[in-house]
Amino acid sequence: MLQQHLGPFGARVSSAGTRGLASASMTPEAQTLAAAMGVAADESSAHRSRFLTEPMIAPADLVLTMTREHRREVAELAPARLAAVFTVREFARLAADVPDVEILTAADAAGPDAAARVRAATRAVASRRGLVLPPADPSDDDVIDPYRRPWAVYQQSASQLAPALNRVIRTVRAALEGAPSS
Repeated sequence: MLQQHLGPFGARVSSAGTRGLASASMTPEAQTLAAAMGVAADESSAHRSRFLTEPMIAPADLVLTMTREHRREVAELAPARLAAVFTVREFARLAADVPDVEILTAADAAGPDAAARVRAATRAVASRRGLVLPPADPSDDDVIDPYRRPWAVYQQSASQLAPALNRVIRTVRAALEGAPSS
């Protein structure tokens, strides 16, 4: 979903996990939900899992995880990148407090380079840590893992993930749309 919406702006989106099976395909349930979110069937069927490594994190302008535990594991793997690491729902919650004009202003101050603009937007969102009240239940920053669980849990996971991804897309687009075309 992120690649589909942000790829036209030159964003590179990749996926890796902190645990799981190597080179596993998406479950049929996940593929069904991906299709419902507008992801092309050939993209979801071609997707394979891989393990996250520090060299994958180092160049990333924004690192999104599904849970706080994953975020902790990323921070342990690459402590210097902590400011750019969020759970996807945490990022959405914090970004909701940052007006688009503030994102664009930060991005414009970073110049025309798309990566620098995303890093500036990420810093603007990260600046809300400690200022925006955390959720009453910390697990509200997590997306439930539906793997090997009933269809209803997959649907719950999608209902948590989709709005958060939409906020990520909105925030990154706000930073990139103001960039001069290359």
